Amino acid sequence: MSVLVEQAAEHWQYVAPLVCKPRTEADYDRLVAALDELLDLTGDDEAHPLNSLVDIIGDWIEAYDEEHRPMPQVSGVKMLASLMREHGLTQSDLPGVGAQSVVSEVLSGKRQLNLRQVRWLAERFGISAEVFI
Repeated sequence: MSVLVEQAAEHWQYVAPLVCKPRTEADYDRLVAALDELLDLTGDDEAHPLNSLVDIIGDWIEAYDEEHRPMPQVSGVKMLASLMREHGLTQSDLPGVGAQSVVSEVLSGKRQLNLRQVRWLAERFGISAEVFI
């Protein structure tokens, strides 16, 4: 048996709860709490030896969320309206989409966003263009 496997076997009872995919809400909650602690411990140190464990647990939490708490699909128009409310913007504040009348038509569903407008909105809000498609 290699030294690495021997050491892992020796400490497995302590490590095992952290390296098991969540199957229940209790598992999920335990991993979220562990991830919070690990992030406090590792901080901004990208070379910290525990960062690989942070990545693994983060991936498992994300996968559990996607399976058990899927995000509702929102239309690009609803997303735009939501972002405008969130940022306190009016229709006139989006010149990259067009004049206020064009934005109004987009928001009312009378007009669809074109590729240029989608790209502008994605850059304006710092999010993926896919959100508006």
